[in-house]
Amino acid sequence: MMTMTSNEKKVTDKDLRQIMWRSLTMEFGWNYERQMHLAFAYMMAPLMKKLYGDDQKEYAESLERQMEFFNCTPQFVPFIGGVVASMEEENSKEKDFDVSTISAIKTALMGPLSGIGDSLFLGTLRVLAIGIAASLSLKGNILGPILFLLIYNVPAYIVRYFGVKAGYNMGTSYLNKIQASGLMDKFKDAAGILGVMVIGAMTQNMVVVKVVAKFGTGKTATSLQSILDGILPGLLSLVVLYIFYVLNKKKVNVLWQLLGATVIGVLLTVWGVLGV
Repeated sequence: MMTMTSNEKKVTDKDLRQIMWRSLTMEFGWNYERQMHLAFAYMMAPLMKKLYGDDQKEYAESLERQMEFFNCTPQFVPFIGGVVASMEEENSKEKDFDVSTISAIKTALMGPLSGIGDSLFLGTLRVLAIGIAASLSLKGNILGPILFLLIYNVPAYIVRYFGVKAGYNMGTSYLNKIQASGLMDKFKDAAGILGVMVIGAMTQNMVVVKVVAKFGTGKTATSLQSILDGILPGLLSLVVLYIFYVLNKKKVNVLWQLLGATVIGVLLTVWGVLGV
């Protein structure tokens, strides 16, 4: 079996450019279970082959890490890919490297960068581009669609191109400093806490469970939802998340989980317990 040298395992500008171009597929293969995980793994696959290709076990484990849940504004994904590339490169050289930090850092970056990216690209640039393009297109000016593509895509490609390099350089420099100072464990814990906070915020916004059942009749009737909100806002969303967490820990097939949630949701709605 051919053994790779340390130089062959070095992440190069060509590898980073490949990550950037492959990030264009980030919306392909999106699904409700892990969202962008397939595209993220596709983006990182060639580098994983380069870093771990001489060891099938490590290669398989590195691909499994890239297949974990992932969701972020596509234009900021190359930055995270650059950070992950620097950590995977370090892991391929340092056998004592804690691989759980790779997932922790990736999870910690998703939320904050999504907040910035959605506001910048979807909430600002896209609206600005549409406004200018629509006003010109209504007058029959061909510059309308051309300016839309330029205003939205030029900044997007600039962020992708420089983001992947910035992520890699930042990851490499910070990793060296953190490992030298012995703060890696604390950094991992902090990233883990931030990741849990991101998941909690996503649960509150994305898992909607509303109870319409009431106690009593007429004007004196009390909504069960108001009682639950008085105890803890978003309590039912948290309960639903915990149920899915337990089912996943027991490795219940996700399709069965979705089917069960659909059937229970329909039945509770028909019986007047849940509503919109």
